[in-house]
Amino acid sequence: MIRALALTVLVALSVALPTAAAAQGTVDDVIGFLVTNQAVPTGDFQKDQAAALAARVAISRALLIDLTSVPLATASSGFLYRLNPALGTVERATDSFGAFFVERALTPGSGHASVGISTTTSSFDELDGKSLRDGALVTVANQFRDEAAPFDTESLILRIRSSTMTLFGSVGIGNRIEIGAALPLVKLTLDGQRVNVYRGATLIQATGNATASGLADLALRGKVNLVANRSGGVAVAGEIRLPTGDAANLLGTGKTSYRIMGIGSLEGGPVALHGNASILTGGISSEFDFAGALSVALHPRVTLSGETLVRRVTDLHALDLVSAPHPTLIGVDTFRLAPAVDPQTLALVVTGIKWNVAHTLVI
Repeated sequence: MIRALALTVLVALSVALPTAAAAQGTVDDVIGFLVTNQAVPTGDFQKDQAAALAARVAISRALLIDLTSVPLATASSGFLYRLNPALGTVERATDSFGAFFVERALTPGSGHASVGISTTTSSFDELDGKSLRDGALVTVANQFRDEAAPFDTESLILRIRSSTMTLFGSVGIGNRIEIGAALPLVKLTLDGQRVNVYRGATLIQATGNATASGLADLALRGKVNLVANRSGGVAVAGEIRLPTGDAANLLGTGKTSYRIMGIGSLEGGPVALHGNASILTGGISSEFDFAGALSVALHPRVTLSGETLVRRVTDLHALDLVSAPHPTLIGVDTFRLAPAVDPQTLALVVTGIKWNVAHTLVI
């Protein structure tokens, strides 16, 4: 009898709410609309609002970290030169063209400049291990304690695609200093739905979409070579990312960030091994990053690179469903999406080939 009454109340509340809503605007606005436009009756408005706000911040932060703070292409990719004191001439310092994202200790040599363009296209299918395509990201649910699964749920479906073109360049100042910059240009599209499932019946409760394009955060870089010889070297580097991107559309963090990095390289003939360790502060989150790369010159014009990047992001948290007793319905628990406490660790593995097509052009 109690369960029948509870179900009747929930059905009546659901029917009384609008069946659908739509929104357009900035990417952050659309995410906020989809997270907070709730139809599952929980009987606790304050907890709903607090949970929705926390979930919105956690989801936006996770997407922002993925979209705006990913490693940029290394500035010292391509040809490096050094003075041979025995001959009094400049020669190539290494047979390898280096890694894609992992910095190497050597600098390009006095007056030697390089410019480049990198492009990437990304489609985001999961968030914290939960699919964004099939409604697995549940934001709120009601469940009877003696049943194995919730009878009333709401979940998000998000289709997010990002295309980035990065313009970068660097120049050697003397034989031990390198300065450079990287400017990413981003186009981002978001289509989302909020789906209510009640006892197997599915209702699209809200929809939203947004498109944004423009500058992301500009990166200014510098590197100083401390030790250099024919077997490798040691260097320190710094990077400042300026908030030139639109934070409301997840194109930028809205805050200046600072990175300091230690670099070590071992190079012998065609094989080169590079390691990076860095600390980042400011921006959307602090980070502790480690990276390593193995580059092999298969041919004077071809380099094979494999690399691993590990990021410990202090303000990136997992998303979990937290339960609380329903305030008015006996035997019912309400689950709300909330960020966990522990920071997340991200790992990226990259492999590819660099080909010197002609002269000093490397693809």
